[in-house]
Amino acid sequence: MADVHTPEQRRYNMSRIRSKNTKPEELVRKYLFSKGFRYRKNDARLPGKPDIVLPKYKTVIFVNGCFWHAHEGCKYFVWPKDNADFWKKKIEGNVRRDKKNFELLAAMGWRVVTIWECELKKSVVHKTLVQLEEELLGINTRPTKEK
Repeated sequence: MADVHTPEQRRYNMSRIRSKNTKPEELVRKYLFSKGFRYRKNDARLPGKPDIVLPKYKTVIFVNGCFWHAHEGCKYFVWPKDNADFWKKKIEGNVRRDKKNFELLAAMGWRVVTIWECELKKSVVHKTLVQLEEELLGINTRPTKEK
């Protein structure tokens, strides 16, 4: 199927996609701050520049888009049919990089938490954020949805 946008419009659309300070990240940060958690954002001293770093809890949080990080089994992740080779290489590269960064962080003693975009949809956002808070406080642990 041909792209419905002109190359100029597609270029503009893609240039608007942010890699940090996304709406899902802001949602998680706002909740954590309201509950008294203090954090650093996108700390370049750590592998993968985690979206949220909670030094007091030795925890890093990645807020991942289901498409960009290949959230398997998620209805929001579908392999693109157009330019399939490009997207396969791009997304699989993201997944490999994520895995490597998670391993490095774990080896450094950090607890790695991944929150997926689909876990922040209106119908489940409250449950997700409460579970995250409980996990940080040691009350509960979220089932991991990593690969």
